[in-house]
Amino acid sequence: MSQKITVGSQHWFVFGLNCKTGWDSQGETVNKELQELLDEKACEKLIAEYCHLVDFGNASAIADLFTTDGYWSGPGVEMVGQGQIRAGFAARQDVARRQSRHLCTNVLIRVEGDQATSLCYLLNFRHDSRSGVAESPAPAGLPKYVGEYHDRFVRTSEGWRFASRRCELAFLRD
Repeated sequence: MSQKITVGSQHWFVFGLNCKTGWDSQGETVNKELQELLDEKACEKLIAEYCHLVDFGNASAIADLFTTDGYWSGPGVEMVGQGQIRAGFAARQDVARRQSRHLCTNVLIRVEGDQATSLCYLLNFRHDSRSGVAESPAPAGLPKYVGEYHDRFVRTSEGWRFASRRCELAFLRD
């Protein structure tokens, strides 16, 4: 026996599952476990997009991943609202001498309705070129820092967004 499941514009056929089900806004039966996986994946995608934006020269666009009143904090830095987040990351974007890669791993996301939380480990490799222009490939060494991101997400009319992102460092290279 199969069941057609529609989530957004995606259609899925599920065969022989015996899972808890609920009802979406259109009255179609939706597998709760499948919806939770889709929600987790959407939050995980935000984490990856964040890293790509900062590493590939479009850091100011990180603000678009946050709610309008979003909050970002790290060692000695707090930014509230998309405007401050955009301005703060525009300053990073202007650092043309830097080659960096933000690696997020051990991502654990917990979804509860229209809100979610996550914890992921962060490794940052970074090299600042003396020439003023980022080198590629850049000389490698130990990570600049290792820490974790503590995230809160919220489902909005545009999809999942960061409500807050807090960066804590565990190791810092001199």
